[in-house]
Amino acid sequence: MSILITNANIITATDNYVADIFIEDETISSIGKNLNLKADKTIDASGKLVFPGGIDPHVHLDMPFMGTYSSDNYETGTRAALFGGTTMVIDFILQKQGKSLHAALDEWKSRSDNNCVGDYSFHMAVTDFNDDTKTEIKDFIEKEGITSFKTFMAYKGALMIDDRQMIGLMEEVKKHGGLINVHATNGDMIDYLTQKHRGEGKLSPLYHYLSQPEVTEAEASERFVDMSNYTGCPGYIVHLTCEGALNAVRNATKRNQKVFVETCIQYLILDASLYEQNFEGAKWVMSPPLREKKDQQTLWAGINQGLVQVVATDHCPFKWEQKLMGKDDFSKIPNGHPAIENRMELLFSEGVAKNKITLNKYVEVACTNPAKIFGMFPRKGTVAVGSDADLVIFDPKEKHILSAKTHHMNVDYSGYEGWEVTGKVKTVLLRGQVAIENNECKIEKGFGKFIKRNKVEQKI
Repeated sequence: MSILITNANIITATDNYVADIFIEDETISSIGKNLNLKADKTIDASGKLVFPGGIDPHVHLDMPFMGTYSSDNYETGTRAALFGGTTMVIDFILQKQGKSLHAALDEWKSRSDNNCVGDYSFHMAVTDFNDDTKTEIKDFIEKEGITSFKTFMAYKGALMIDDRQMIGLMEEVKKHGGLINVHATNGDMIDYLTQKHRGEGKLSPLYHYLSQPEVTEAEASERFVDMSNYTGCPGYIVHLTCEGALNAVRNATKRNQKVFVETCIQYLILDASLYEQNFEGAKWVMSPPLREKKDQQTLWAGINQGLVQVVATDHCPFKWEQKLMGKDDFSKIPNGHPAIENRMELLFSEGVAKNKITLNKYVEVACTNPAKIFGMFPRKGTVAVGSDADLVIFDPKEKHILSAKTHHMNVDYSGYEGWEVTGKVKTVLLRGQVAIENNECKIEKGFGKFIKRNKVEQKI
């Protein structure tokens, strides 16, 4: 199968030019002006932007949590991602206490194998680091192609590990060329505040936010950065939300330390005032919670300063019926927010169209940096000869409204209901196949491929 895309305004993390793109089978074969090549299919991209498929390195599909499962499985979630211009996701495997990492991998594969529409990989979340677990790290990096390991400094009694385990894991991961991802919030303090508010009968979603003040994230981020510096292990802070946490990273640069930082689209454009809507605020109960307007300003500045390298989603949707598990107690509301389909369009609309970031920066944080940090570049994350033909043809001027009535995520509400967006994904190619066209998905579940990743690229 060959495809010729003509008159493409190609955007990468560094370039902006007009050319034709010739695709043979799964990869880009040629890029040039006025290519005189015959193809099985020709797409005229006049007036459109063409950029690499988005990579969302933080999603939770079909994930067991708080007695239920996130409502998007690997089929619905990766399909919804494709509709929104994201061609590759990285999900999280959660180790069970007392069980091996490989047992967790087998469990997650039983749900993901042959069910993905788009491409995918995994991070390995280590919740019980011990002598047995330690021996598995090398295999995951060198044989499984899973090179990143998630740790939780929160969710006390469930997912949280202590600093002793963190240091031990960092030393082992560094030895074999991997990277540590961290949920950096102070679990002990959050647990104390949660119980305090519950004991006082303060049970609305607002108290989810008030149980996780900025200091809980700032303190944990500072501690993680210091441990990463001490061990020399590459560190990546997931879903960073606030000024205090980013200042911990900013301080680390003074000693020439490199820390990778991810924020999520919701933290750039939504704020904590949504929690004041009585139980409707449950739609935005996630951890960390939404923050203040001043934190949005900090995060946009951090992107432009190069301190924030990635914009992801932490997509972890629950239907309204599931959210109602916590109608009488905020601590029982499943934590999570649907955004896998909305990220690319919202980031363009709120970032590029409003002159907060450039087109090149947009591609950098949504596509290229995730590929570089997580060992997939230049196969993924750019438009170049030899790269996978994962491409988005995008109309930068088309306006449309986000709504649960029209999205493809398996959730019955939208965190962005009625939001007018400038910029629309029109056509998506995945490894040389037309995946989305005329608002229809053209490929079936099972087309998505597990992508083995290389060791960590620290220089971006």
